[in-house]
Amino acid sequence: MATRKRKVRKLRGSRTMGWGQVGQHRKSGGHGGVGNAGLHKHKWSWILVHDPDHFGKDGFHRPRSHEIKRWINVGDIEQLLEKVEIKETRDGLPVLNLKDMGVEKVLGKGKITKALYIIAESWTKKAENAIKAVGGKIVAE
Repeated sequence: MATRKRKVRKLRGSRTMGWGQVGQHRKSGGHGGVGNAGLHKHKWSWILVHDPDHFGKDGFHRPRSHEIKRWINVGDIEQLLEKVEIKETRDGLPVLNLKDMGVEKVLGKGKITKALYIIAESWTKKAENAIKAVGGKIVAE
């Protein structure tokens, strides 16, 4: 639309620009409050139409401190040995089956002193080097 045909051009200099008495359509009082004011009151029908999911919660978020870890550091394996009873041996080494325990990956942080035959899904290069350095083995079965 051409600028010369707009209503604004006609209303220039009219003080209220077609909004009635001075002060109308001027501040936050003209639209029912500032921000989210009135969303549970006089703006409720607007909420129903335009933003029905505005209020309420979204499901249950489990506290992160209670999540089960799917990985283990090489340095924590010896602490795990104290809790687990080792029944079988392979190649003269005690077998630790991390796959059956739900551990998905072995990470390389820490040090290990006992030689073990470890069964795992995956591991890092650093973890493999640490296990082999003490005479152990790590395999995926």
